[in-house]
Amino acid sequence: MRPFVVQLALHFKLNGWINNTTDGVHIEFNGTEYQANQFLDRIISAPPPFALIRKYTLFKTDNKLFDSFEIIESDVNSIPDLLLTPDFGLCFECRTELHSVSNRRFHYPFITCTNCGPRFSITKKLPYDRLNTSMKNFSICDTCSHEYSTVSDRRFYSQTNSCHKCSISMKLFENGKETETLNPEMILEIIQQFLKEGKIVSVKGVGGYVLLCDATISSSIQLLRKRKQRQAKPFALLFHSVEQMKTFVEWSESEKKCLQSSVAPILLLKSKKNSELAIDDIAPGLSHLGCMLPNSPLLELIAESFNKPLICTSANISESPILFRDIDALTHLHHIADIILSHNREIVAAQDDSVIKFARYSNQKIIIRRARGLAPNFLGYIQNQDKSILATGALMKSSFTFQTRQKTFVSQYLGSTGTIEAQEMYRNSLKNLTDLLQFKPEKIVSDNHPDYFSTQLAKEISTIHAIPFNQVQHHKAHFAAVLAEHSLLDSHESILGVIWDGTGIGDDAQIWGSEFFKFENNSMLRCYHFDYFPQVLYDKMSREPRLSAMAICDDVLGSDTLLKEKFTDVEWSYYKKLLGTGTKINCCSLGRVFDAVASLLGLSDKQSYEGEAAMLLQDLAEKYTDEYGYDIGESYFMEGAHYYRISTSSLFSSIIRDIHKNKTNSFIAAKFHFSLVHLVEIIAGNIGVKKVAFSGGVFQNSLLVDMLQQLLQKKLELFFHDQLPPNDENISFGQMVYVDRQIDSSLIIDLNDVRNHVTIEQPENQLLITEKDKF
Repeated sequence: MRPFVVQLALHFKLNGWINNTTDGVHIEFNGTEYQANQFLDRIISAPPPFALIRKYTLFKTDNKLFDSFEIIESDVNSIPDLLLTPDFGLCFECRTELHSVSNRRFHYPFITCTNCGPRFSITKKLPYDRLNTSMKNFSICDTCSHEYSTVSDRRFYSQTNSCHKCSISMKLFENGKETETLNPEMILEIIQQFLKEGKIVSVKGVGGYVLLCDATISSSIQLLRKRKQRQAKPFALLFHSVEQMKTFVEWSESEKKCLQSSVAPILLLKSKKNSELAIDDIAPGLSHLGCMLPNSPLLELIAESFNKPLICTSANISESPILFRDIDALTHLHHIADIILSHNREIVAAQDDSVIKFARYSNQKIIIRRARGLAPNFLGYIQNQDKSILATGALMKSSFTFQTRQKTFVSQYLGSTGTIEAQEMYRNSLKNLTDLLQFKPEKIVSDNHPDYFSTQLAKEISTIHAIPFNQVQHHKAHFAAVLAEHSLLDSHESILGVIWDGTGIGDDAQIWGSEFFKFENNSMLRCYHFDYFPQVLYDKMSREPRLSAMAICDDVLGSDTLLKEKFTDVEWSYYKKLLGTGTKINCCSLGRVFDAVASLLGLSDKQSYEGEAAMLLQDLAEKYTDEYGYDIGESYFMEGAHYYRISTSSLFSSIIRDIHKNKTNSFIAAKFHFSLVHLVEIIAGNIGVKKVAFSGGVFQNSLLVDMLQQLLQKKLELFFHDQLPPNDENISFGQMVYVDRQIDSSLIIDLNDVRNHVTIEQPENQLLITEKDKF
C-alpha cells in the first residue's frame, strides 16, 4: 500500500507522509478539501493488487507544512489491529524477468517484487517491514537499495527485495551431509540430473519442504509412496505452464484463472487419457488430478528446466505435518529424499499448499484445504460481543480461530492432531499467531468431544489463564460457520441446515453426521437425521467401509451374500456376535453411509486414506452422469408429507435390490447421489423453508454439489461455503460464531429417537421417510 500511496500523492502533487502502524497505514498530507477527497476516492476505488481496505477515516489536523511526500518509520508501539498479508505466488512480471537473459535477476531463485513473494510465512512481528521478517539478516546491495527507494520502480519499498549480489543462498545435502559449495546454476543442474535419473528430490518451498520426482516414471512414484508410507492417497502434479498442463487435464476459464492467481493453489482437474503420465500410480482409481503451477521462482526454475510433469507433495511421513525447519528436514528427510535443496531464508509460519476444486457445471468453488495464499484472514464477519474469542477447532483437518477487535483470523490448515508432531505444530502455530497479533483471549471454545487434543488444549489454556470455557456441538459449529459466511444469522426466514460428514459426537453422546437443522430466531433445532446404526469398534469402522456396510445391513435381506466374502470366517463370526450383543455407541454418519455403499459396490473394503471410498464412489457415479446427465429419474426416497424419520436400513434394502437386479454399479452410484439431492428437496418441503445451507465434509463431493445446484437452484436458495472448506477446517470459525452470537440450541427435540423405531412396508426400490406424527 505504501508505494502505491506515494506514487498517487506525487500524481496529485501532494506533500506529506505515510507509515505502517499496527492498526493499518496512516497518511498525513497538505491539500485542499477538494484534493483530499479526490486523493481518498482514488485510494478507495482503485487500490493496488491484494490491498484490502475495510475501514478509513478522513479528518483535518493541526496546521503542518511538508515539502515532499515520503514513507516514514513504522509505528510499532501499539497492539496490532490489522489484517495479515498472505503469501503471493510468483507474478507475471517476475516470471518474465526470471527467464530473460538480459535481466539482472535472470535465473535468480528468490526473485520477488511488491506484487509477489512470501509474506505471512516470513513475518515475525508487525507491522510488515523487512526488520520484522526473515529478511532481516540479509543485507541489500546498492542496486537493490536504489530500486527500493525509487518511487517509479516496481520494487519500491519491497521488503523482500534481493538479487544475485545480495542473494539468499542455497545448499545441497546428500546422505545427510552438505555437498561442496556450488553456484546456483550448478545446484539446479544437479537437481535436474537427479530427477532425470528417477530419484526423489526435496526442495525448501515457501511454507515448508516439498518432495519432487518424475511423474512419468512409475517406479519413482512407487518408491516415493514406499518411503513416504503413502499407499494410495493421490499426489499433486507440478507443471511448468498452463500450456504444458492442458495436454493432460481439462479446465474451465474459472479454473485457469484460479491456477494463475496469486494463491497459486493445487487445483483438482479432470484428467485426459494420456499414457505419458503414470496415472494409476499418481491417483489410483480416480479421474481427477491435483495440478499446480510453480508458486515460487525456485520451483519455477526446476519445473521449466525439467520440462515434464513432476510429482510435488509435502515433505513428511504420511499423516505427519509438513517439515519446515531446516534442522528437522535434514534430520528426517534423508530417509525419503536422495538429495535435499535448502536455503537460508527462515520459514516462520509453516503452510501446506491450498487445495481447491470447482463443481464442473455450476462452477461452485470448493476449498478442500485452506493454507498458503488464503490463510489466515477471514473477511466479512461482524463481531457481536466486545470479547476476544479463541476457538480451537476439531481433531481432523484442524484449525483455530481468533476473533478480536472486529477482525477474524482463521489459521492455516493444521492437519490431524492425532500425533505428537501434529500437536506440536498446532501449538507452535497458535503461539506464532498469538505473538504476532498480541492476542489475549477473553473466552475460549472447543468441540464437545472430551478426547480431542483441541478440547484438552482449550481446557488447559482456560485453567492457566482463568478464561471462561465453552463447548459447542460439532455439527452446530458447522451450521454456524456457513450461516456466518453468508451473513444469514439475522435472517427473518427459517433456514434449513444440511450438515453431512463423517463423525462428531452429538448431544445424546452418539455419533452424528446426517443432520438436518432448522435455524430461526437464533436457535438451532435438530429436525431429521438418518436412523442410527451400530458404531463397530469405534474408529476402525471409519477405516474399513466393509464394517459400515455390515453394521447398516445387519438385518437387511440379501446383504449377507454380498458381504460375507469380504471377511474371513473368524471375522464374520466375531462381528456378527458383536452386532448381536449391541454396541455402546450408535452412529448416523452420512460419511459411513457413503463408505457402506462403496463397499457394497466393490470399490473399497479397507481405506488407505481418509475419504478414499467416498471419492471412488463419486468417480464411479460420474461415469454414469457424464453420459446420461444428472436427472436420474429414480430415487431411493419417496415424497410424502410430514414424515419424521429416515430409515437407513430401508435405503440399503433398496440399493441391494438394485444390485441383485444387475443394475450397473455406475447407475446405482449415480442414483444414490441423486437420491440425496431428492431427500434435501423433500425435507425442505416438509419443513417449509426456501433457504438451505450446506456444511460438512460430504460437500467436498463436487458431483453432489453440482447436482444440488443444477436440480434445486430454481426451487430453493442454496448456500455453500466460499471462504472456508466445508470440512472440519471450518469448525473453529463456527465455534467462535456460535459463542459470539450466543446461539441457543437448548430446545433440541430429537424427532428421530432410535428407541421409538417404526417400520412399514414400502414400494419396491423406494424408501419412504416413515411417518409417526405430524408437526
